[in-house]
Amino acid sequence: MTQTARVLGIETSCDETGIAVWDSARGLLSHKLYSQVKTHRQYGGVVPELASRDHVRRLPQLTVDALEEAGCLPTELDAIAYTAGPGLIGALMSGASFACAMAYALDRPALAIHHMEAHLLAPLMDNPDFSPPFAALLVSGGHSLLMQVDRIGQYTCLGQSIDDAVGEAFDKTARILDLPYPGGPALAKLAERGDPERFHFPRPMLDREGCDMSFSGLKTHARRLAEAHPEDAQAAADIAAGFQEAVVDVLVAKSQRALAQSGLDHLVVAGGVGANRRLRSRLAQALEENGQQVLWPPPEYCTDNGAMIAFAGSLRLRDPAALSGLEIRSRARWPLEELASPSPLA
Repeated sequence: MTQTARVLGIETSCDETGIAVWDSARGLLSHKLYSQVKTHRQYGGVVPELASRDHVRRLPQLTVDALEEAGCLPTELDAIAYTAGPGLIGALMSGASFACAMAYALDRPALAIHHMEAHLLAPLMDNPDFSPPFAALLVSGGHSLLMQVDRIGQYTCLGQSIDDAVGEAFDKTARILDLPYPGGPALAKLAERGDPERFHFPRPMLDREGCDMSFSGLKTHARRLAEAHPEDAQAAADIAAGFQEAVVDVLVAKSQRALAQSGLDHLVVAGGVGANRRLRSRLAQALEENGQQVLWPPPEYCTDNGAMIAFAGSLRLRDPAALSGLEIRSRARWPLEELASPSPLA
């Protein structure tokens, strides 16, 4: 396989349909994204069946639009990369089926991409000179992980949430405060008007060794405070601010612990919560004070998107073992440590 490759990326792991074209020589040529937020808002969360159906509706036109924007004919693609997992199995199957059908029609390889690896690699799209080893904080959807990245494809889990992922804790706390879906961004916005010192929130597991985390207790504490201060707009803002500050304190402390444990001085942050402005500010300050560096993608690439899938596909395309043929590979659960390192990148 030549070093220069043009890859179409397809992301359908949850409620966002993402299509992008990545050229290994020129970078990102196009990026299209359709969010189903309006569809699921009335239900207060993602309805898997509705998500799957909407992916099927959106994929053909988004693909046409992405190829047109990239100035790329389908026959000029070198591969089709798709999110194979983890995620909602019906949503994953929608994208995988479309990708494999397209690969068959074009006689091109299909690449089954790990969703969390794509998030992990996303900051490297705009930083091509940055490479492993580094530590990574992955805070996407139902995942909160601290990883040691020795090379692309070789990952060691240093710690993870033992209960709710941080994104889930944000969403559940937002529902407690009667905030609209998606709850995480709404809670962060409300927190800007609040006093984080008014209510004391615990900092779970900071007194324990290791990098594991826990966030469900913060959600429970927020519920008790909300019940004690009903119909109080300022109290709601103060609860949001206190909750967010506690989460950020835990993530910053555990990230620093992961760097110390691994002996590394570079941290990559990826996933939807990585767009949180308070987290970005605090992490940057804390690591800079220790002579360490933090790297993250632009906010638009923190949430699910096709660009990260196409980029990961361009790297995986160099490894014959990554080519999935026409077998539709979809896994609702898929530990990141199970991935193999692409041999040419080892």
